[in-house]
Amino acid sequence: MSSKEVSFGIVVVAALMILFGLAEVITGFHHHFLGISTSRSAIFTCVAIIIGTLYIAGGLLILTLKWRAARLAILCLVADIVGRILLVVAGLYPTNSLKQIIGISLGTAIAAIFATYIGMNRKSFR
Repeated sequence: MSSKEVSFGIVVVAALMILFGLAEVITGFHHHFLGISTSRSAIFTCVAIIIGTLYIAGGLLILTLKWRAARLAILCLVADIVGRILLVVAGLYPTNSLKQIIGISLGTAIAAIFATYIGMNRKSFR
C-alpha cells in the first residue's frame, strides 16, 4: 500500500486518538470534562496526563502506517485501559453517579474499540 492509499478509517482513528488524548490531558489538569469529575489529587493528575500522552502517541504511531508502530499503538491503548481501571479501583475516578459510570465505561470501551480496529486492519500497515 502506498502512502497515497492510506485507509480513511486509520486516519479517522488516529485523529480521534490524538483528540481524545488531548482531552484526557486537559481533564488531568482541570479535573472536569463534559460533566464528569475526577479526583483533584496529584496522583490522578500525573496518571491522567500519562494516559492522555499514551493515547496521543498511539494516534501518531498508527499514522506511520508501519505494523511495528501499530503494535506499539495497541500497547499504548492497552496501557490506557489498564490505567483507567486502576484509577477507578483507586477511587480517583469517582463512580458515585450513573453519568460518571457511563462516561468512564464509554471512554474505556472506545480505547478498546480503537485497539481492536487497528489489529483487525493489519493489512493497512506495512
